[in-house]
Amino acid sequence: MKLGNLNGLKGKQLSLTLIIIFTTLLIWKWERMPYQDSFHQQQDLDLFPQVAKVDYGNKQPLAEEDFPDVEAAGDQTSGMAVQVPSYNVEGSTTASKQPEAECNFAKGKWVADKGRPLYSGFECKQWLSEPWSCRLTQRPDFSYEKFRWKPENCDMPEFEGSNFLRRLQDKTIALVGDSLGRQQFQSLMCMVTGGKQRPDVEDVGSWYGFTMGPNDKRPNGWAYWFPSTNTTILYYWSATLCDVEPLNVSDPATSYAMHLDRPTTFLKQNLHKFDVLVLNTGHHWNRGKLRANRWEMFLNGTPNTDRKLASMGSAKDFTIDSVVKWLDSQLPHHPRLKAFYRSISPRHFFNGEWNSGGTCDNSRPLAGGNAVSPDAAIDAAAVSAVNGTRVVLLDITGLSQLRDEGHISKYSIKGTEGMQDCLHWCLPGIPDTWNEVLAAQL
Repeated sequence: MKLGNLNGLKGKQLSLTLIIIFTTLLIWKWERMPYQDSFHQQQDLDLFPQVAKVDYGNKQPLAEEDFPDVEAAGDQTSGMAVQVPSYNVEGSTTASKQPEAECNFAKGKWVADKGRPLYSGFECKQWLSEPWSCRLTQRPDFSYEKFRWKPENCDMPEFEGSNFLRRLQDKTIALVGDSLGRQQFQSLMCMVTGGKQRPDVEDVGSWYGFTMGPNDKRPNGWAYWFPSTNTTILYYWSATLCDVEPLNVSDPATSYAMHLDRPTTFLKQNLHKFDVLVLNTGHHWNRGKLRANRWEMFLNGTPNTDRKLASMGSAKDFTIDSVVKWLDSQLPHHPRLKAFYRSISPRHFFNGEWNSGGTCDNSRPLAGGNAVSPDAAIDAAAVSAVNGTRVVLLDITGLSQLRDEGHISKYSIKGTEGMQDCLHWCLPGIPDTWNEVLAAQL
């Protein structure tokens, strides 16, 4: 009888123990579920009301686009593998909980930051082109300025201009590429100066042969020297990165050889002067630009006969690969040089193209989601080109894809109606983040 009571007591104690263990497991599992993370992520967006999801589908550019001049609103991006970013604010946070996960500046999320922007669009007139300073246009809303990029598993300190210049003491940083590269350059100038006037900063474009012809709208580059730290920041215009030379120097209407397998001469002549180099291209590779600029593709010093390179997309990819491989071959001779290739900046024409009523009227931030998801936009040509080289990919495509509200859109200084610019960005704006990621990778 006593033994039976004892066994019954042990059975009750065992049942009670099992209940306690089961309850503990339930509580632990509940605490581990993603609801808390979802709440915090949504709070990142609470600065602005939620809006309808923007349709990112069917927005590949036309096969052969033409734009009226070199600063037009968008160009061919054939060869860029663009996938649709999903509307999922929870999508990219799982890896961030794993301390062993690698830092990835291209993955992460946009978070609200009332301390942004990093400089004033009203004040940065010494470095910033007026049409790109959206504070000077008729645009009424500037909520797109109030976000910062939070990369996955990375410590990305707040950018501080004077600290950046000290880090680049006695160094030269060069950006070479198209008008999106020029936007990144102007953004960097505004960031390092805080958007303030700097009469002590000297224009040293002549050091690099930057000139302006009688019929030119602008010089072929800019270079500024900061005497306090002996730092030079420069930009050189090279829309395709390949070498372009006139076929007949004595004929004003001559065509130009576009050497797909040669980097622009500027790089060959000045590479030894640089400590940091950022290259980009992409939006000028279309038939319209080819005709307007009278470019003729050359390979091995003769007109191209390779049918595989006949399409603009294939020619672009081949050139990017050629330039990056050449740069990689030069790095052993320039051990202090840190070289980057910046992935393509996405364009956001909706309901048409630049010349068929395409628009980017959305003004609400992050209407397509705030996180770069696994199926986000990638620049396949850039990824392929840097693979196996010492050239670092500055991957800004996916994070920029989420920011369709940050383009210049329909706004201008004069307020006149015209085609919408859904290629270039308002400044302050998205290119500032490109420079923050660059600074962190340095």
